[in-house]
Amino acid sequence: MKRWKCTICNYVHEGDAPPEKCPICNAPASKFVEIEPAPAEAVPDAPPARPAPVTILDKIKAFMVKHHLHPVSVHFPNGLLPVVVTFFILSLVFNSASMAKAGFYNLVFILLSLPLVLVAGYVEWEKKYNRALTTLFQIKIVAAAITTVLCLVSTVWFLFQPDVVSSSNAGIFIAINIVMLASAGIAGFIGGKLVFKD
Repeated sequence: MKRWKCTICNYVHEGDAPPEKCPICNAPASKFVEIEPAPAEAVPDAPPARPAPVTILDKIKAFMVKHHLHPVSVHFPNGLLPVVVTFFILSLVFNSASMAKAGFYNLVFILLSLPLVLVAGYVEWEKKYNRALTTLFQIKIVAAAITTVLCLVSTVWFLFQPDVVSSSNAGIFIAINIVMLASAGIAGFIGGKLVFKD
């Protein structure tokens, strides 16, 4: 039985031919390569290619991918986003300015952590997935962009209107934060599919 590897997400398929679409990242069959060619198809030994010069940036990127910086760093904002939404909702229900401030401080921490998450995600997408733009990656990129923009909007809004949770705009403000949480959840779910391949 032949084995085929998706060059986008590294999923391995066993069969006479690659699948029409990768079940993990939806890449087409053309993105699969046979990883155990039959002996008759084996390529004769070729002289080793000269490695390309490695820059410090290349080393940093390799380190980031090897040590899973994106999946690790994304746990900070993803873990705090439900806390932010909970604090804002509790602030609305109990008319508590201190709970609104607690939500805001957590939101600021998320905003400060997002550049690392986005850079690490881009590096992983570039190095590990060859900048693939399958539907799965498009959804993940859009979800990450929505999360980032809404986090910035929510933080700036609260900064200029600290009583927003007790104002007439409270519903819109909380809805923005709920959408931000949902988009982060979608990006995280897709990331989990890519990491665990199921």
